[in-house]
Amino acid sequence: MTERPNHDEESALYREGYRRIAGFDEAGRGALAGPVVAAAVILPEKPEFDWIPMVRDSKLLSGKKRERIFSLMQESGIETGIGIVPPQVIDSINILNATKKAMLSALQALARPPDYLLIDALILPGTRIRQKGIIKGDRTVLSIACASIAAKVTRDHIMLELDVTYPQYGFCNHKGYGTAHHIDCLRRHGACRHHRLTFAPVRELSRLI
Repeated sequence: MTERPNHDEESALYREGYRRIAGFDEAGRGALAGPVVAAAVILPEKPEFDWIPMVRDSKLLSGKKRERIFSLMQESGIETGIGIVPPQVIDSINILNATKKAMLSALQALARPPDYLLIDALILPGTRIRQKGIIKGDRTVLSIACASIAAKVTRDHIMLELDVTYPQYGFCNHKGYGTAHHIDCLRRHGACRHHRLTFAPVRELSRLI
């Protein structure tokens, strides 16, 4: 059985006196099209909601279950900040810097600044708030796992909207990732303005429609 993310990191920080502890994660970092989306999630000191046992890293959940959990998070009033960085910016500053930019935007979208940041794998520049980057944090830290779900669901919705305008790419199925079908669509149609032109193989097939 897949190990559930736990609240140990957050609980330890509460014992140290921190009160607003935000977990951060992103979605879309490896895609060929669409934005990179980051989410920041602040859970209460004792998150005893019925949906908590369902939470996993978003990559381990079905789309239907992600949508359900995110809906329950919103109904429970979980504080969430979202940051979105479009492909043009990704191309100009690179995906790592764009991911950090999205996380800073998610941080700024919160109602009030957190006391501490727990971030999946990264350290976030541009803020004086204390923080910790945790490798595979989306699988082990509850607030980061919740952020992974928020980011993924938000980005999936964006890609579904793009699919309406650009049905020839099949964004509704692969969400912009480099599947065989997506690569074939790029060969047939070239890239659209929502593709990341610095990413291979988009770079090699960058005729804009």
